[in-house]
Amino acid sequence: MDALLLSRIQFGFVISFHVLFPAFTIGLSSWLAFLEYRWLRTRDAVWKDLYFFWLKIFAVSFGMGVVSGIVMSFQFGTNWSVFAERAGAVLGPLLGFEVLTAFFLEATFLGVMLFGWKRVPERLHFLSTCMVALGTLISTFWILSANSWMQTPQGYELVDGMFHVTSWREVIFNPSFPYRLVHMTLAAFLTTCFVIGGVSGWYLRKGVHREAALRMLRLSTAFALIVVPLQILAGDLHGLNTAEHQPLKVAAMEGHWERRPEGEGMPLVLWAVPDQEAGTNRQEVAIPRLGGVILTHSWDGQIEALDSAPAEDRPPVAPVFYAFRVMVGLGIAMLLLAVASGVRWRQGRLATARGLHLGWNLMLPAGFVAILAGWFVTEMGRQPWVVYGQLRTADAVSRIDASSVAISLGIYVLAYAVVFGFGAAYILQMLRRGPLPHEPEPDTEGGERTPARPLSAADATLEEGAR
Repeated sequence: MDALLLSRIQFGFVISFHVLFPAFTIGLSSWLAFLEYRWLRTRDAVWKDLYFFWLKIFAVSFGMGVVSGIVMSFQFGTNWSVFAERAGAVLGPLLGFEVLTAFFLEATFLGVMLFGWKRVPERLHFLSTCMVALGTLISTFWILSANSWMQTPQGYELVDGMFHVTSWREVIFNPSFPYRLVHMTLAAFLTTCFVIGGVSGWYLRKGVHREAALRMLRLSTAFALIVVPLQILAGDLHGLNTAEHQPLKVAAMEGHWERRPEGEGMPLVLWAVPDQEAGTNRQEVAIPRLGGVILTHSWDGQIEALDSAPAEDRPPVAPVFYAFRVMVGLGIAMLLLAVASGVRWRQGRLATARGLHLGWNLMLPAGFVAILAGWFVTEMGRQPWVVYGQLRTADAVSRIDASSVAISLGIYVLAYAVVFGFGAAYILQMLRRGPLPHEPEPDTEGGERTPARPLSAADATLEEGAR
């Protein structure tokens, strides 16, 4: 494997780890704001117990997301220096805006949120929780804007191979950005929703924390019933936008190799084994015309086929094709589970529906898997371009030897396995422990020491549980 392929594998490996934690904390921070709001309105101890329980999980997840994100920035200089040089005038300010607006906002209020309980007024603490939640959403805005510009570049001119901004409005609000922002934000919220629902299903199956678990399951069901259909609608609109601006990506998603005769329409390929070299599908199972109806909302509609471009300009079809079906399949499973849970809730049988509890438990990682599948579709479907239609990935890689990239990739894999393995195990341990009744607060009134590190609140709670 050459330096280009190894660099792509390395960046894909790092971003696959990184995207999971911000996606989880985006939804989790808003969930914390809701829990604290309910506590302030009702003074029900269960809401407070749930708040402190999920706050510790948020602290660990947020820290792991920051650590994994730092590594990504180094790769732009080490592995993708040509890309950084040519597109730095566009992407550099966008990432800088993310730091100045989102990261500073989160850093300012995160300490108050973690350690300010009973040290600041209740409303100020609630405001801090809301500001952290707002910061995660602002961060999503800028990161998605930067990535969307790479997908559908606008507002620039090329001067000696360098990208120069002619309109920041067009750069930020490029054609795919609104659709991708909504789609990714909803995906992040659904990821958190199914984690919460999965944890509550596990508690109900084990017969522990029943009151808190039933509240979480009801809220997860209500949220999923609203947001999953919205996500399907957002995905459809995003697909239409992608078909307009990146037709080959959609052709790869659908396994659409050649344009059909006029009037025949475009089939929906349910399953196939794409053959990149032969330019066809093996073992294809398809429904006539339905693909054109979904993608163009027309009975005879078709999209641009893969054979409309030279072989070297086509994305890798198989991974895009299969990842798209994983994402869609999980979305359908989420909808079915939410509807079934809603029916049982209406019948007053949600608390005793053990089959649904198991279903929620099994679907706990569904949001993470769907997000990874969606990112694989987005990034692999853009190939062979790093800036779509303007800069090839092969021309953006640094001039380094393959052995250097292989060594750094091995170090990343080993370091991530250790750091995130322990982090994930710690989170699972806290989830198994669950929200205890009247759980001690991270900061007490007795003058005990304030934790010096963001994770020490969780450490202190774990030590107390051990005692």
